Amino acid sequence: MKKKGEMFGEAKKIITSEDLNLCFEKLMGAVGNGNGNGMNESMMMTITDWEDIPIELLLRILSLADDRTVILAAGVCNGWRDAICLGLTRLCLSWCKNNMNNLVLSLIPKFTKLQTLSLRQDKPQLEDNAIQTIANFCHDLQELDMSKSFKLSDNSLYDLAHGCQKLTKLNISGCISFSDAALEYLTGYCRNLRILNLCGCVKAATDRALQAIGRNCNHLQSLNLGWCENIGDVGVMSLAYGCPDLRSLDLCGCVLITDDSVIALASRCPHLTSLGLYYCQNITDRAMYSLAQSRAENKEWMWQSMKGRYDEEGLRSLNISQCTALTPPAVQALCDTFPALHTCSGRHSLVMSGCLNLTSVHCACAVERRTANRISNSAH
Repeated sequence: MKKKGEMFGEAKKIITSEDLNLCFEKLMGAVGNGNGNGMNESMMMTITDWEDIPIELLLRILSLADDRTVILAAGVCNGWRDAICLGLTRLCLSWCKNNMNNLVLSLIPKFTKLQTLSLRQDKPQLEDNAIQTIANFCHDLQELDMSKSFKLSDNSLYDLAHGCQKLTKLNISGCISFSDAALEYLTGYCRNLRILNLCGCVKAATDRALQAIGRNCNHLQSLNLGWCENIGDVGVMSLAYGCPDLRSLDLCGCVLITDDSVIALASRCPHLTSLGLYYCQNITDRAMYSLAQSRAENKEWMWQSMKGRYDEEGLRSLNISQCTALTPPAVQALCDTFPALHTCSGRHSLVMSGCLNLTSVHCACAVERRTANRISNSAH
């Protein structure tokens, strides 16, 4: 068992006391300038160092500080450590460039109330024992980012499945070692997932995994499957049928999917607002017309109950770059159906890069602008 003060030793190697002093001066200056929320002048005069700050005020001003400062402050004394450990719900360790795994092992057993944890890395540092520690101590965790964790194995997903079943947002993009069996297992326990990023998870994101997601994660709203090249129509259709509340789906680089995937999404996911189809070269006009038709078929009830918001519903972002089989009439029909899809300069929510045959497609406001310019020029 670690001795008192040893728990934050790893943080002290990374953060110096000068960092804490500078932050203290900055924060107390802000409090003195009127941001103290009722802190009187006599209290200000008695505070000359970190140790003088009452616990209530400490937590208030540390909410303005960066995570490095919060960690160091927790090592000042036992009282502060206990207060911060019990009050901290959000933590980001992405600033740690060299020793993140040891830092997680050192800190996480004390930060048991965490709900949001970011462990994004520039280079792979995390190992399975760090994720096991998180699963053992952070049972209230709702959001976890461990993207680019190349060293992790399936054991990490198995541990999360048992220890972090309240997860609603999970980013494992770039975790190339995970298998579809482990991802399937995770979805069987973490059924409240609403946002899931699997970009680049080639081994994990397969039709088998998507069938499990559609079966278990019925509240899913956002899914990134970018460059998961093993995904086919079977997986996407299972997703469409199992996740009717889906709002955002990135299928960029999923080269195996065809019109059948888009047709299923159009008919089964009425709230879909963002769809990425970059380099999905099997997509044809049939998919575009199905998306356009879905507005009439899926949203009649919205017109009755939400007349003022009807134009805000439907696709607002679509990437069909390199979908070279598409023709102007089909894409123009889609653009006309969804007013929020823009081709005009500065907005570009309809992205068509590499589709040289679609240069004639324009959104409504672009047409209106050209018409206004012609009228203005003729008047002169």
